[in-house]
Amino acid sequence: MKYLFCVFALLTGPSVAAEPSKPNIILILADDLGYGDVGCYGATKVKTPNIDRLAGEGRRFTDAHSASAVCTPSRYALLTGAYPFRKDLWGPVMNPSPLVIEPSRMTIASLLKREGYATACFGKWHLGFGSTPKPDWNADLKPGPLELGFDHYFGIPVVSSHPPFVWVDDHRVVGLDPADPLVYGGKPPTQEFQEKMMKPAISGGKAAHALYRDEELGTTLTEKATAWMKQQASTKNQPPGTKNPFFLYFATPHIHHPFTPGAKFKGSSQASHYGDFIQEFDWMVGEVMRTLDELKLSDNTLIILSSDNGGMLNQGGQDAWAVGHRLNGDLLGFKFDSWEGGHRVPFIARWPGKIPAGSSSDQLICQVDMLATFAALTGSQLTGADGPDSLNILPALIGTPEKPLRDHAVFAPSKKANLALREGSWVYIGAQGGGGFEGSKVGSHNFGGPAALKFTSEANSDVEDGKLKPDAPTSQLYDLATDPRQSRNIIHDRPEVAQRLAARLAEIQKQSVTR
Repeated sequence: MKYLFCVFALLTGPSVAAEPSKPNIILILADDLGYGDVGCYGATKVKTPNIDRLAGEGRRFTDAHSASAVCTPSRYALLTGAYPFRKDLWGPVMNPSPLVIEPSRMTIASLLKREGYATACFGKWHLGFGSTPKPDWNADLKPGPLELGFDHYFGIPVVSSHPPFVWVDDHRVVGLDPADPLVYGGKPPTQEFQEKMMKPAISGGKAAHALYRDEELGTTLTEKATAWMKQQASTKNQPPGTKNPFFLYFATPHIHHPFTPGAKFKGSSQASHYGDFIQEFDWMVGEVMRTLDELKLSDNTLIILSSDNGGMLNQGGQDAWAVGHRLNGDLLGFKFDSWEGGHRVPFIARWPGKIPAGSSSDQLICQVDMLATFAALTGSQLTGADGPDSLNILPALIGTPEKPLRDHAVFAPSKKANLALREGSWVYIGAQGGGGFEGSKVGSHNFGGPAALKFTSEANSDVEDGKLKPDAPTSQLYDLATDPRQSRNIIHDRPEVAQRLAARLAEIQKQSVTR
């Protein structure tokens, strides 16, 4: 590790006196942004000039993955460096739910805080609060982000499609009236609240709910995040060489449904409100970049942009598809699936002078690698159970490794039977289908699986006319080198490969550490 830190020091070269010795780090995590949802990955029906600029000034990865095709387990892996199957975590947690990350576990925030970083999280949390099955929303919501290493948190506690539809600032719901407590169950406080309500129902909290406006999520969070950045630049205005760096985790609710772009973005794209929401997200990214330029911090800031999973073929996704927008590009499947469309995601990194501008990489990387990478970047040590599945991918960010940094990766769909193992160009999936949604009705929220392939006209040898073939194999094997669209299951052609990968996957699940 000391060697890696020396390499980092050499790469940075002579430092400008006013710069901190360690770079600021901004991690922008979109929600449900698919591999084909932005211009630099092939989108034509939406315009993403800021994200495209980020790629033009940095490096675009073409084989980057979330550890899960589902939001909560994906975020768990990103923050902890541990595969979510270790927690038996497969689906999203919906409130009331306790915090799914143990406060004693190392996270990227607690690591960087230990290294002297100011840390903050703005946006979607979706990892639970408290230590009991039913936390009290009218009291301190702890443990939460602050107990995992963040100095400050402001955002939406669950997801933009699910109650309680309030803001949380550090430990407390914003604007909560003690005389009108927020309670799960009962009658919703307003008709609007009732119309967008998903189970479990929630009552009370009318004043807090009034502060939460769907179409203002993007502007509110962007204003909060950029104001915090400016505050760090101001409060750290110390003598040359003594500045402290900051870590910003900007977890946007974009582009998760409901698609509620602000007024100036409505109708701005050629891909329905789905595309409009992407274009608002691009503006949010641009505001972060503009703020860095304004503060003269761009050259000493590493920005990483990615998504928690692939694009989702809900009604908004179907509307976008109907006008020619391919959410996940040419990849098979969607959010929740073990097929590539479920977890191969955009991943862009910019660090001027360190990451070659306008470059790309086909290295296999996973978001579970962020913990080890940030440790290497800051010269820190991971010990014991810290980040058991996290590998240092810093060489892939700033250099061109001659060999793959990862020889395998494990990807989780929503159904544990479909856990997938990637090894080289091979992909093994232990069950039939994608392992995600399987609704057959066009327009339904849970539309997916074989029926979705009929809708999208995508081919897979196990599927015919929107249904699994009666004689379809019970598991799947693909070679992405020759079949990147996963159109042909070759498990009968190469049974020895499938058997070896199945055995390796079982062994990985038994191991406590894979790094």
